[in-house]
Amino acid sequence: MIEPFKAFVRRHWPPMRLRTILFLTLLVVAALPGIGAVFLRVYENTLVQQTEAELIAQGAVLAGAYRAAWPEPFTDPPQGPPRPERPTIDLRAMPVLPEQPDSRPSRWPPDPRAVQAAAALRPIVADTVRSTLAAVRVMDVHGTVVIGRGDVGRSYMHLPEVNPVTIGQTRTVLRERGDYRPRYALEWLSRASNIRVHYVRPVVAGGEVVGVLMLSRSPRGLFLGIYQDRGKIALGVGLIFLTLLFLAGLLSRGIARPIEALSEATEGVARGALAVPEPPATAAIEIRTLYVNFAAMAERIERRSRYLKDFAAAVSHELKTPIAGIKGALELIAEHATMTEEERRRFLANASADADRLSHLLSRLLDLARADMAVPSDAVSTDLAGPITRVADAHRRDGFEVEARLGGLAAAAPAEVVEAVVETLVENSRQAGARRVDIDAVESGKNVRLTVRDDGPGVAPADRERIFDPFHTSRRSEGGSGLGLSIARSLLASCGGTIASIRVDEGACFEIMLPSASPSLRGA
Repeated sequence: MIEPFKAFVRRHWPPMRLRTILFLTLLVVAALPGIGAVFLRVYENTLVQQTEAELIAQGAVLAGAYRAAWPEPFTDPPQGPPRPERPTIDLRAMPVLPEQPDSRPSRWPPDPRAVQAAAALRPIVADTVRSTLAAVRVMDVHGTVVIGRGDVGRSYMHLPEVNPVTIGQTRTVLRERGDYRPRYALEWLSRASNIRVHYVRPVVAGGEVVGVLMLSRSPRGLFLGIYQDRGKIALGVGLIFLTLLFLAGLLSRGIARPIEALSEATEGVARGALAVPEPPATAAIEIRTLYVNFAAMAERIERRSRYLKDFAAAVSHELKTPIAGIKGALELIAEHATMTEEERRRFLANASADADRLSHLLSRLLDLARADMAVPSDAVSTDLAGPITRVADAHRRDGFEVEARLGGLAAAAPAEVVEAVVETLVENSRQAGARRVDIDAVESGKNVRLTVRDDGPGVAPADRERIFDPFHTSRRSEGGSGLGLSIARSLLASCGGTIASIRVDEGACFEIMLPSASPSLRGA
């Protein structure tokens, strides 16, 4: 059942702009009170309760006048704390009874005391009826009418709302209006348009019920109440609509417009235009952060794109040279049948050297790809003494010295990474003609600074940054690939480290920054 409904919604859901969705959302939220007033009868229920409250107040005044006109003396029991009588009508739950039945002949004659009190009460009742348009009936304790239009001497004791009153309980009921006729098309939305509120109240004197008051009146209907309050309602609707426009504009400037501008920038990035606009001043903080992150991403994409273009051109050049050498040697051997054995061996040796160089180059390219794809790990700790000591021991030969002063420090980097990077630097120093390499490690804030320095010819100032570019080498004729330092930088980047060439007076010096291992991992 749910899946077909979802499929139907997906097929018929109209495409909408974000600002339209925001405005419609605000409009629905603002309309909820009005919807609740009409369909949940909140406003109409208040109107009917207001009518009941007015009848309660009128009944209390008439009951007081009835008591004052009672001919016999009485003494009321001690009064407790005030207990205000509140409206009890709920249009959503209270049933509506049929139209009030006519009075019936009374089984008892009117109480003479009630008749005497009614004589004094009659002018008050007449004024109340003229002023409030409420129907008022005054009855004795048996429900016999002593004041009422055309009902004097008759009884209402058969009504369910009158009978409980004779034992001292007030009662409010809703009844249908017999004279009701619809006057406009939407009147069916109002439940209060065809009902009448009936309120029955006992008159107590000396702790005993001496009479009964029955008041009834038609409440204001929903649309009558709306019409009477049309000025206030129109002002409220206007203010709400203006507030909606203001909020929709605010949200549009803070969310919709910046997202649209960022969407255009995304299309520009897809076309190769990597310019990202500054985040609007009215944009939300999250949108500004998105702009900043997107600009950083576009910058990385541009840098990576340039890197890939340069890398592809360099790879093509580097592969072309040994392939051309191998192809040339094979062509010479094939075309010169009278070639001497010594010449044949020399050409085959050249082709074999080019093949070895090609194999070495492809192996280093694979190492670089693995280094670029390495994923950093947080839960790693390496005592620098282990991998660096292995490198130093492996290169101490033929007058080449490697000294390491590590101070028992540990770094948050895999041992394989530390060993591979130091191995590359020491091997480069040895191949450059250095006779000694010094390795020192010190703490620098939250990092470990590893310095590798040699006594060789050093690095030319113009090459201090270029030596980390792929295929940049001064030993190409000796088979150097120019990928060692590129691989070292990628390996360090995978664990949050960096490498830089430092200017010194003599020799070459490289500074490696590695994150320090957390104290909890150093003993692991």
